[in-house]
Amino acid sequence: MPASLKNSIRERWNQGIPTINGWLTLPTSLAAEIMARAGFDSLTIDMQHGAIDYADLLQLLTALAASEVTPLVRVPNSDPTFITRVLDLGALGVICPMITSAAEARAFAAGARYFPRGNRSSGPLRAAMLYGADYFRQVNDAIVVMGMIETPDAVKNLDEILAVETVDGIYVGPNDLGVAMGMPAGTDREEPEFLRTLEEIAQRANRHGKIPGLHTNSSKYAARAIAMGFGFVTICADANLIRFGAVSAVRDLREALGSRR
Repeated sequence: MPASLKNSIRERWNQGIPTINGWLTLPTSLAAEIMARAGFDSLTIDMQHGAIDYADLLQLLTALAASEVTPLVRVPNSDPTFITRVLDLGALGVICPMITSAAEARAFAAGARYFPRGNRSSGPLRAAMLYGADYFRQVNDAIVVMGMIETPDAVKNLDEILAVETVDGIYVGPNDLGVAMGMPAGTDREEPEFLRTLEEIAQRANRHGKIPGLHTNSSKYAARAIAMGFGFVTICADANLIRFGAVSAVRDLREALGSRR
């Protein structure tokens, strides 16, 4: 029985409810399945910086299909061929890094949608099987297309980017944006200038009726982002959860034993 072609991100956005997103960087379906059963609204498979290739993608999407989570993919760039293949396998949205202008946003978004709203080539291998015979008719409205805001130029051009009809939202990469603003690398930033920039980005996106998203590394910071007006927040990645959990467990035991050695 085909799955319904619904996108919970769109449904939640229409109701004013924020989306809680998780991040997948490990090329193992078991890790994806564990994350999918943790209660996230959506999970983004990272093919820019993660250890995941195209063959891994199929296994991860298959693991996610057993849950209610909405599967997204961060593609490495705006190559329309790659975007088409990601969507053909069943992703319900794409996030593209380093969008700095309306022209780049328009070109990226065109690769994610069929004519007349884009130039995606038709051949939805797994997606048609997964979502049914109406896939071609419904998918242009169902998917979510988000461009990453990661440079001062992107912030400067934000209104033009948001005015691109086929762009559904933007996603702030705080590490790259902060570095480009002259700050050290980092995610959950406290620099006053950066916080003002975040608030401005969220306000401008909401004025355009587009989804503002932010990458964070904690539920606490994500809650602050939602209070700023962000409607899509990432709170953790699979690899970081393993690393932080392991470090914490070892540290706690060594402290209990009175030794850090």
